[in-house]
Amino acid sequence: EVHIVESGGGLVQAGGSLRLSCATSGFSFDDVVIGWFRQAPGKEREGISCISGPDGTTYYEDSVKGRFIISSDNAKNTVYLQMNRLKPEDTAVYYCAAGTLQLHVVEGRQVFLPTTRARHYKYWGQGTEVTVSS
Repeated sequence: EVHIVESGGGLVQAGGSLRLSCATSGFSFDDVVIGWFRQAPGKEREGISCISGPDGTTYYEDSVKGRFIISSDNAKNTVYLQMNRLKPEDTAVYYCAAGTLQLHVVEGRQVFLPTTRARHYKYWGQGTEVTVSS
């Protein structure tokens, strides 16, 4: 049975940092992509970053690029999201999700195809709330 549990959310002042954790069980990191999403009040869920389970290749959307860092500890089946220079507009519920790793062929090699589209993710956690005060 798959379990995904996010933690680390809280209240922080603008400019501050938080580190979210995504503890998983019930599947191997060998063929999955783990993504972080967020949903602000009154807005649609937004994918912000993902990481390839097998090799740790990362991807970021422009909204968080340069401020957030996604990483994984495969031995612990855990993915992290280090959030720096937080802004009030980062306030949201943050979700972690797991999906099947997608690959495409580039010059004869299989390359990780990152995705932050929710429909590509099958398993979801319950979310952790992040509030950034101005």
